Amino acid sequence: MERLGIVGLPNAGKSSLFNALTGGSAHVAPHPFSTTETSVGVARVPDERLERLAVMSASRKVVHATVEFVDIAGLVAGSSTGEGLGNRFLAGIREADALCLVLRAFEDDTVPGDHDPLADLGVLELELVLADSATVDGQIDKRRKAAKADKSLAGEVAALERAKAELDAGTPVYRSSLSADERALLRPFFLLTNKPVLAVVNLGEDQAGGADEVVKPVADALAGHGDVLGVSVELEAEAAQLDPAERTELLEGLGLGEGALPRVARAAYHLLGRRTFFTTGEKESRAWTFRAGARAPECAGVIHSDLQRGFIRAEVIRWDELLATGSWHRAKEAGRLRVEGKDYEVVDGDVLEIRFNV
Repeated sequence: MERLGIVGLPNAGKSSLFNALTGGSAHVAPHPFSTTETSVGVARVPDERLERLAVMSASRKVVHATVEFVDIAGLVAGSSTGEGLGNRFLAGIREADALCLVLRAFEDDTVPGDHDPLADLGVLELELVLADSATVDGQIDKRRKAAKADKSLAGEVAALERAKAELDAGTPVYRSSLSADERALLRPFFLLTNKPVLAVVNLGEDQAGGADEVVKPVADALAGHGDVLGVSVELEAEAAQLDPAERTELLEGLGLGEGALPRVARAAYHLLGRRTFFTTGEKESRAWTFRAGARAPECAGVIHSDLQRGFIRAEVIRWDELLATGSWHRAKEAGRLRVEGKDYEVVDGDVLEIRFNV
């Protein structure tokens, strides 16, 4: 399972966010390095489409998609050279597939640390850039020598050279001018800034109403190279402890609707390149996770390897079209189901029924 690493400066609120999302119990304390080891947890991805399909089918069981989060030991200025928990911090990030940067905006005199999210972003990016720059410096001469004997490595060397220029200028790879193909060539080097990024600006409860204004400087700095969400982590963490009815009442009373945690889970899910197809019936309605761009047999294999091995065809309908029709049986009678073969690229929101023979 791919993982999203939650990263932040001490007291930014990353462990509280992790606990709220996953129901975990990562230690939270108002001092640096309360997180010294990585914690791993799984968050459910809320999906109204699935809930509506389950109601339509009168399903006895509903199974949501999930996304895995990792609470990574805190970063301080100098982590790239071993300060604080530097090496442990960098190793935790290297093992993540995407990053959630938690940036503190809330003010609290009892919790040490600044409350400038843009400054937090600057420190985090600088340490990641410095670590990546050291990695590239350690690899580039080796790859240049190897490329003299193996001309197929020329593209890799060129990508390293382009990355070095950007990193030396202080620019993370994720918001550099490198193309998608160049970034793909850099994957074997596990660069920390060659990962998708989600920024969560941790708001005080009194800032929740003006979140857009607080979040805007961070969004401007990332300039479209990462999603940005404003979240009152403490408030959301408190709400997450309540039963669903009380939680809904609290969040709606504060004008927060469903709250921010579902948006964080969904943003993380998509950031990792995951998409969802559905199966639905009286026994169960389930959201199945697949990688964006996967074809029908691969998605069948997500359900069971036998379905991929013996794949014949898939009967497919969009989730909203199925709801409008009223049931799978009615959709079939009305000729609304499409029959798709092995080359069909499954789309997020498809409802599938697999035909196979083993």
